Parts: sequence; structure tokens; C-alpha cells
Amino acid sequence: MQNNGLNESTNSLRRGVILAGAITAVAGLVSQLGLLATARADEAEAKPMLMFVQLSEGFKHDEQAKTIRLVNVDSNTLYFADRPERIAGHIKLDLYMEEWTSKAGADNFKNDPPNATLSVYEPGQPNNTAAVIEISDPKIDGRDLVYGYKLIEGKLPAAGEQTALFIDWIGVGGGVGFGYHGVGVGFRGPGWR
Repeated sequence: MQNNGLNESTNSLRRGVILAGAITAVAGLVSQLGLLATARADEAEAKPMLMFVQLSEGFKHDEQAKTIRLVNVDSNTLYFADRPERIAGHIKLDLYMEEWTSKAGADNFKNDPPNATLSVYEPGQPNNTAAVIEISDPKIDGRDLVYGYKLIEGKLPAAGEQTALFIDWIGVGGGVGFGYHGVGVGFRGPGWR
């Protein structure tokens, strides 16, 4: 009789261990599935980081006022993103200017001024002159666009001809209009491939 009691006790202990193991395995699986679902949701919500390019026919630098002037700036601002979602397009200057306001969300350029690389062709120079700056406080002045700046690296010419301003990333919470504060209303807008 003692053997039966011992066997029942052993079997009961085995069932308890097996049940505890099964509960632990199910809990681990549920946890992993939850993490997988969270990772997938994060991937689905991830938005591309957009960069901008502005082109102008000329350039002026006012060191005293700490401003740069894109003379006769193109009325369109180019934007693009690299992998994983390659997109490209252009928006009108007034929509780009909204990126500097609360309309672009909390992560707008006014709250977090971007760095930019300025590339200027100077008369008499064989190559373009480049400098890295932080840009701020843009203002449209006729056909020109004027920025405040802080020099990070390089040297700004006093004046120049064809100019390109390569503006760093803006990501989630900012971007370019309608779904990205300018590109499509809640769907993949123009430029998506």
C-alpha cells in the first residue's frame, strides 16, 4: 500500500511539474508573440526620414547679420529618402515653410533646427565651396529665401552663383505635408515606388 501511495504522490508531483512547465511555455510563447506583434506594429508605423534640397541662382552671405540668402530660389523644394523606402518628389516653397511651424507637429524644424550642407559656385573658383551650417528662421523675401545660420564646419563665401542647400533629415512627426505633412493624405503619396 505504501508503494501505491508513493506512486500516486510521485505521479501527482510529475503532473504538477508538467503543468507548471506547460504554463511557463505558454506564457513565454504569448510574451514572444506580443513582442513580435509590437515589432511589426513599429515597422508598420515607421516613416521614412526625409531630406530636402533647395536650389538657387545665386548666394549672398551677411556675416554681420548671421544670415545666408538664396537668391532667386527655386519655387520647389526637392525631398528624398533612402532605404528602406526610396521616395522622391518636390513641394512648393510655401508647403516647405510649414515644416518650420506647429502645423508640422512637435518635431518641426523651428523646435529642432536642421543642419545643412551649403554648396556654392564662386566666380573664378574651379570647384564649389562647401560648408556645414545649422539653419534657422527662414523668411521669404521676394524671390529670395533668407536663413539665419550657425557655422559648424567650413567657410562661407561672401557671394556666389548657382547654389544648393542640402537639408538634413526630418522624420516621424515631421516630413512633407499631408501624411508626411505634404505627401499624400494618410497614404503613400507622390514619389513612392
